[in-house]
Amino acid sequence: MKAANILVIGGGIGGLTAAIALRRRGFSVEIIEKDPDWAVYGVGIIQQSNVIRAMADLGLLEQYLGAAFGFDHVEVYLPDGRRAARIPSPKLVEGRPANLGVSRPALHKVLGDRAIADGAKVRLGVTATALDDDGQGVNVSFSDGTSGRYDLVVGADGVFSQTRREILPEAAEPEFTGQSVWRYNFARPEAVDCLRAYDGPIGMGLVPLSASLMYMYVTTAEPGNPRHPRQGLAAAMRARLERAPPGIAEYVAQITDDDGVVYKPQECVLVEGDWHKGRVVLLGDAVHAITPHLGAGAGLAIEDAIVLADELGRAETPEAAFRAYRERRYERCAFTARMSRAVCDAQLGKGPPVDQAKLTGQMFELMARPI
Repeated sequence: MKAANILVIGGGIGGLTAAIALRRRGFSVEIIEKDPDWAVYGVGIIQQSNVIRAMADLGLLEQYLGAAFGFDHVEVYLPDGRRAARIPSPKLVEGRPANLGVSRPALHKVLGDRAIADGAKVRLGVTATALDDDGQGVNVSFSDGTSGRYDLVVGADGVFSQTRREILPEAAEPEFTGQSVWRYNFARPEAVDCLRAYDGPIGMGLVPLSASLMYMYVTTAEPGNPRHPRQGLAAAMRARLERAPPGIAEYVAQITDDDGVVYKPQECVLVEGDWHKGRVVLLGDAVHAITPHLGAGAGLAIEDAIVLADELGRAETPEAAFRAYRERRYERCAFTARMSRAVCDAQLGKGPPVDQAKLTGQMFELMARPI
């Protein structure tokens, strides 16, 4: 396509990566983000070698690795605390780690700084209230009373995407899985040098984030999707770890700060049909929000952004670009979503037991494939 003026709705991982990738293709980009503080919660995220490859493609590798902790294996532990496997991960960038843990604020800063440096305009505390696609462009009304006209709109506004609801009202709504995840930061001992994933009815693990920091995640059944008040969150998380295996139990007493606990219900959605309508297209959690059990969700959003920019750079029309983008992305995203949900359902007793070590190996093999 010829140079286009593109609005990106959502200033998270997928939206920022889209802005960077689109700017590299010469497109004009404006980002709107509903949070006026542009804040992210302060725990971490696991990313595999496909994301390291993507950051190299975006010219962001050094800043990205500098904000993270790299590792080349994943360890899987049994519910009694015994290590079942230490799984090597494929390296996709020579001389670089295969995986890493990174704090969300650090990743947000890397992506946000680059998007702005590359010329993307960012507006905070603003949402899109109406999208009027006339076939030649999209007239957008904003919550601050302003409006604008864009050649294309990218909806990167998460699992509860308003953009998806507006352009694809027939698409499935997010489903609560029955499980939620609790996260908390700790000082990292030297021995925790890679992801440690504990299998069992309560999934849990430790993820290194830096030389001095790691975080714990705990996935628990939460029937009825309760909303826990902020006061008492630390005690609630400790209560769910009363029978934690060795390697986890030693940290439980350190969970004392209610504000340090990040609690998130796990909602999933997978859009089976088109990922666009007219000149508006979706990416990331807006079309494939998945459970965190295999640590692949954010990486898929980053890949979406790169592939979308690639197809817009080569196609003659938005329709051709958007269809090629979905064709390249759907099977990879859907398979990962199903694998991750299988772990979730097994932990809840809603599905057959799974071999998490085997699934992790399959996930690494899938992520190593070209996008």
